[in-house]
Amino acid sequence: MKRINAQACFTALFAFALGPALAQDPAPSEEGLRGAFPKQASYSPYANRNFPSQVFWGETHLHTGMSMDAGAFGARLSPSDAYRFAKGEEVVSSTGQKVKLSRPLDFLVVADHSDNMGFFPRLYAGEPSMLADPTGRRWYDGVQAGGQDAVAVAVEIVQAITGNTFPEALASLPGTEAYASAWAETIDAAEDANDPGHFTAFIGYEWTSTEKGINLHRVVVYRDDGTKASVMEPLTTLKPSGSADPRDLWKWMADYESKTGGRMLAIAHNGNMSNGHMFPESRTYFGARVDKDYASTRARWEPLYETTQIKGDGEAHPFLSPTDEFADYETWDQGNLDLTQLKTNDMLAGEYARSGLQIGLELGQKLGVNPYKFGLVGATDSHTGLATAEEENFFGKHSGAEPNADRVHHPMARIETDDGVKEYTGWGMVSSGYQGVWATENTRQALFDAMMRKETYATTGPRMLVRFFGGWDFTEQDAMSRLPANAGYMKGVPMGGDLTSAPAGSAPSFLVAARRDPMSGNLDRIQIIKGWLDGRGKRQEKIYNVAWSGDRQTDADGKLPAVGNTVDVATATWTNTIGDPELIAVWTDPDFDPDVPAVYYARVLEIPTPRWTAYEAVRFGTDMPDEIPMTTQERAYTSPIWYTP
Repeated sequence: MKRINAQACFTALFAFALGPALAQDPAPSEEGLRGAFPKQASYSPYANRNFPSQVFWGETHLHTGMSMDAGAFGARLSPSDAYRFAKGEEVVSSTGQKVKLSRPLDFLVVADHSDNMGFFPRLYAGEPSMLADPTGRRWYDGVQAGGQDAVAVAVEIVQAITGNTFPEALASLPGTEAYASAWAETIDAAEDANDPGHFTAFIGYEWTSTEKGINLHRVVVYRDDGTKASVMEPLTTLKPSGSADPRDLWKWMADYESKTGGRMLAIAHNGNMSNGHMFPESRTYFGARVDKDYASTRARWEPLYETTQIKGDGEAHPFLSPTDEFADYETWDQGNLDLTQLKTNDMLAGEYARSGLQIGLELGQKLGVNPYKFGLVGATDSHTGLATAEEENFFGKHSGAEPNADRVHHPMARIETDDGVKEYTGWGMVSSGYQGVWATENTRQALFDAMMRKETYATTGPRMLVRFFGGWDFTEQDAMSRLPANAGYMKGVPMGGDLTSAPAGSAPSFLVAARRDPMSGNLDRIQIIKGWLDGRGKRQEKIYNVAWSGDRQTDADGKLPAVGNTVDVATATWTNTIGDPELIAVWTDPDFDPDVPAVYYARVLEIPTPRWTAYEAVRFGTDMPDEIPMTTQERAYTSPIWYTP
């Protein structure tokens, strides 16, 4: 079956959100799920369920003025402001503009940088100890001058951190009163905003490894409350107490859990700026061997990977996936974070989620442990205190790039290197992204546990609903069922799960479904992306169209004609006269080899809609050069399902 568009049957895929959720622990085993549907079940098919019944929306990577770089670029909002905004309140941005989300979020992690946390509010306030230092005084004067003087200071501050030249006299270091105060403010803001059952404010921070511009950043998310989180101050990359090596972050995390009995996880992001070092195959950037210990430790602490955000989409790259017509989406591939080392094609495999998953299969066979067995999430990485990922409501990467008539024409950042001045364009910023989490309830514990079992998916902003199950005996009837999620959990595993020991003569089948965001575009198609190792142990991939709108037909190569385009760029509008609001299908792998490992994930594509630059042109009357894209095709990426022989 290629496509089913039946309102009655599909609605039930998400209708179980109305039923009470009974379990707060990670998803039960298949045996446990069978126990949820006893033979003497009550008349109500919604009673006694114990699987995740709701999707919650949020993001795990937002910065406020507490972050050194955000503050330097003009952010004045606090962590408390960020949580108020995420909960649906109208706030005034750092540039004095009123702003509000179309719909509140369900959860948020304010992840301010641990390096020099709280430094910038002290500089901006003109703390005497800051002004007594010549560099501090010069930075203060530049910030107060505003405009390009302030931007120049921001770039200089960031380069001082990445180049390990930050003046020690100005640093906000763990163990100091200034740092303790900043961390306490971060914790207090999350505690005050947290409202179990209604809104989850996670405690977290970003550990910002950027040695020589190589981006190996991780967001650290706590399952715990402030009592435990306050026991240890965050790890920084500043020597001698800090480290830029991810292995030392994992040791710190283990130490935290040992001391407090708490729980935490780390989320890596922007491998596209790591210049090949995000998913190493033999040695890490710091020279450590990628061995079984490395693999098991990384898999333990990093269950998720941030696949899409404001600094580029990180799912795939056209060089690595030349047959994928949708691989070149919001691609940022200039170089490392500070553009001191430009990109070469040999770096790309170690940077993107799809190739990382395939490398993980390879290492899993070699080492016995897959280090890159991660789920997929999206986040904004906005440095404004505003978690905006909607195209029509996009407030930019930093406060200097908040809405104004000229922001598309001005660089988001201009950087002086030994090879001259390089820049990130203003129009290149990506209005992305959010994550959906299938959990039993909106609490720190339930959402964290769902993240650990990888029952999550990334979107570039729209809140489309997506389900993805894998098993051995799904049938087309399961896609016609009034309650397809029952079949999903009873007969298979959800996104983030594992399939093993293929029954003789069987191939895995997948139940996949999506419903559009009611405030966004209809759906174009659902694809399943498969990665595997061939008989020689070489990495392979293939994209399968499994459900689509309209009466289009695939060609001999499985390609599907484009859905069309209703966008009127001149007015930044579109119509949902093409595409479907819902798609659901069961698909069985026609090329399955039970002797080789494989990984599968679903990609859901919307019809074309206006990009934020189109809204900008209309609102400000801005003349957009031809090089600036004006439409986008928003998408979602599910966490994978793995097959291991």
